[in-house]
Order: sequence, then structure tokens, then C-alpha cells
Amino acid sequence: MSMATLRTGPAQESLRAGDRLPVLKGQFLSGRDAELPRASSGKVALVAMGFTYKSRFPVEAWGRWYRATIGSRTDAALFEVPMIGGLATLGRWFIDRGMRSGTPAELHEHVITVYGSTGEWKQRLSYSPEHEDEAYLIVLDKVGVVRWLHHGVFDQARADDLRGLITLADGRTTMADHDLAHRRSEP
Repeated sequence: MSMATLRTGPAQESLRAGDRLPVLKGQFLSGRDAELPRASSGKVALVAMGFTYKSRFPVEAWGRWYRATIGSRTDAALFEVPMIGGLATLGRWFIDRGMRSGTPAELHEHVITVYGSTGEWKQRLSYSPEHEDEAYLIVLDKVGVVRWLHHGVFDQARADDLRGLITLADGRTTMADHDLAHRRSEP
């Protein structure tokens, strides 16, 4: 086996609707350890991930829509997940401090910062440099199974699709909903 093989490890499969979300470990802004899908257990969850500084803007736009449209529901949850890799991990203390000061305290348990493993998650989410500054969205059902994937800036038509999917939190599904839940959404 070559050294290159040892360094890179196995390629990650693309995440698809119907897959269980692989464990994603990070830390809530409150400082507590966080792990998805465990943190969303028993709730339908929207996970909004960003891989660049500029991706925070679409992630925050999706978050504002969620809080305005779905936020009061107790059977659904939103997690904003900044994915920080490379040399930026050296600035962890400064990054965490800045995010905590810029985020209302009541949202600290809904922001999970992940340092490292960004390459694995980029592969899982079919990340591409052309879409690096977009939000990568995942909807999980109550047991952590992926039901919907999308990447892009905020888009009202996609938000309407998403609202319909999250509304299914009580477990009732129609054939149209089933078809929606099992496709990868592309902008």
C-alpha cells in the first residue's frame, strides 16, 4: 500500500435520502459537546451547513426563514453548522468568541461548530467549488434518517418544499410527499 493511500483513506460515499446521518461531532456555542443525529433525536431537524465564511449568509437566511416559519414547533429543530477546516482551525478561540458574541444566547444550543473533517463532509454532500459559498441543507427525520438534501442560497420555492416536508413530522405521508422526500434537490 502506498503512502498516498494511507494518508487519504477511503473515499466517502455521497449522502442520499434514506441514509442514516453519519455521526457529526462538534460543540454548541454554549460550550457543550454536540453530536448529530443524537441532538435531534425525536424531532425532525433541518441541518444548515456552511464551509466558507461567505456561506454564513445563506445559512443565516435559511435560519431566519426557519425561525419565522417553523420555529415555534416543538417537534422540529434547526441546527446551523459552521464547518471549519484548514488553517482556520488555529483561530478556534477567536472564531468561537466572535460567533458567541454575534449570536443571541437563546440560539447557542442550535449552532454546532465543527473543526476538522470538512473534506469528508464535502464528499458526503457533493460539495463543489462552484457552490462553495452556499448553504448545504439536510432534513433528518425523528430517528436521524436523511429525508431531503439541497444546496443553495435561500429560495422561496425550495423553502415551500421544505416547509411541506417538515410539516410531515407527525408521520403522515402522502405519495407526493414520499416522492419529494426521496429526491436530491439541486438549485
